[in-house]
Amino acid sequence: MEKQIKVLITGATGKSGGAAIDELLKRGYPVRALVHQPDERSARLAAKGVEVVAGDLLNLDDIAAAMQGIDTAYLCYPVLVPGVLQATAYFAIAAKENGLNGIVNMSQISARREAKSNAAQDHWAGEQLLNATGIPTVHLRPTFFDDWFLYIRDLIRENNEIALPFGDGLWAPVDSADLGRVVAKVATNITAYAGQILRLYGPQEYSLAEMAAVISGELGRTIRYQPVTIAQFFERNAKRPASKYFIQHVTHVAEDCINGVFAGTNDLIETITGQQPETLSHFFRKNKAVFS
Repeated sequence: MEKQIKVLITGATGKSGGAAIDELLKRGYPVRALVHQPDERSARLAAKGVEVVAGDLLNLDDIAAAMQGIDTAYLCYPVLVPGVLQATAYFAIAAKENGLNGIVNMSQISARREAKSNAAQDHWAGEQLLNATGIPTVHLRPTFFDDWFLYIRDLIRENNEIALPFGDGLWAPVDSADLGRVVAKVATNITAYAGQILRLYGPQEYSLAEMAAVISGELGRTIRYQPVTIAQFFERNAKRPASKYFIQHVTHVAEDCINGVFAGTNDLIETITGQQPETLSHFFRKNKAVFS
């Protein structure tokens, strides 16, 4: 290994952040994890040898303190709640103050100037802010994660039904662990990817009817795809309360999905990580107990 790059991972107790940390540790890189508050998950990170600091991405002083002595940093802000643009602005300021050598930014495939989703447009605006710092920055734009199915796990488990508002839209689901491995590779080789927008897809594109067939095969029972409206989607998933912000986001990314914004696939994940990305079949095989 060349220079001992130290990486800051935000969203460290989440799935992509956790996978990035595991990959970095495996390769011998020192890692600092920014967590919202100490808990059992952060304790497990510390037990692995991760330097854990607590802080809020919506607090500039917290972010600036977390970046001291850091070479590259991964920004991952949750899509469920507002604040991504404020967090990105603070992240950009703190990165400049601390002289970072690189930033890896979690965006989304629907991020663009004309996006109707508040989160998608704010991710696009955040990309512009980070670019303006002059710090080498890489933007990751993944399609929908296979983790989406965990949000509707009750309906799959109890009703044998995939009820989603995405019509006949197509996408290639991305596994969050694959995304984490991409983060680790890019963060430790920032010059190779600086200035790029990396559109990340899973290995195979499906319609939801095709996904239902794959899932049926893995779970050993028939799972039906039931197209629903946005209102029906949130009514059926009332056990998982959603903010107005998240409802607005899902409303418009559903339109984007139907209109082909999420369609396509490529081999970027395999090219960057050196290993084949996880399949939808493997995700359901691995998580079969959750859906049974």
